[in-house]
Amino acid sequence: MDINSDDLKTFITVIDSGTLSAASVHLGQTTSGVSRALSRLEDKLATSLLTRTTRRMELTEEGHLFLERARAILGAMEEAEETIRIRRQKPAGRLCVDAASPFMLHCVVPHMAEFRAMYPEIKLELSSNDQITDLIEHRTDIAIRIGTLTDSTLHARALTSSPLHVLASPDYLRRHGTPDTPEDLARHSLIGFAQYEQGNNWPLRHAAGNSLPITPSIAASSGETLRQLALTGQGIVCLADFMTRADIEAGRLVKILEDSNTGFSQQIHAVYYRNTLLAQRISCFLEFLQKKL
Repeated sequence: MDINSDDLKTFITVIDSGTLSAASVHLGQTTSGVSRALSRLEDKLATSLLTRTTRRMELTEEGHLFLERARAILGAMEEAEETIRIRRQKPAGRLCVDAASPFMLHCVVPHMAEFRAMYPEIKLELSSNDQITDLIEHRTDIAIRIGTLTDSTLHARALTSSPLHVLASPDYLRRHGTPDTPEDLARHSLIGFAQYEQGNNWPLRHAAGNSLPITPSIAASSGETLRQLALTGQGIVCLADFMTRADIEAGRLVKILEDSNTGFSQQIHAVYYRNTLLAQRISCFLEFLQKKL
């Protein structure tokens, strides 16, 4: 069977136009040419798609099934063609990206020189606002969010996930000792989040469950501030791998209570409104960032 896109287009145009003569006008062919093309398609399929009388045409049962599939196939072909066409164009214009400070500093900023070299006509605006709720109000095209998403009006794309580690500096552990169990943390200085209770539930197995709520000895609103406090030996902290990996590898921070860690990972999504005018800039940025992550 040798059916091509022209066959599908002819069939769909006949149905949408209502008559062979109307379809011929849309297709720029003669009425007899459209009729022959339709007959050839039916021969290829070895079935009748239409019952034709002098006054009207009606789809057969097979015609209804074929029409549904034909529309889906042509739609997919058009979408693929549009994707390639967009990729050939050069993305340009303003693109405002918002992310929490730690993610911006550790996962976005280090790669922006390469991104700007690839897309020199995109004018980047980078902002950090953990509490952003309205992308339009803040003129934000893409917001990168860590944790559970709650706004269903936004389009979300999963970028990656990042495990949580319980950490302390070697200096702190030398001065205060290393806790052997989650219960031992009660005797230590704990660094936690201010006004973000979810961040103060650490992924540690203990007698009462798999999540340990802690009361911070010192609290801050920014994860980057917590990281700096831990680096200076102020206490034990629980932070994501994406912002502490280099510290762990360099020995500036040490993982503790690994046997009790549940392995929980925070999901990281990019969220944005569906907007075709921004789709090109959004898609090239997200594809670039996802590869880096």
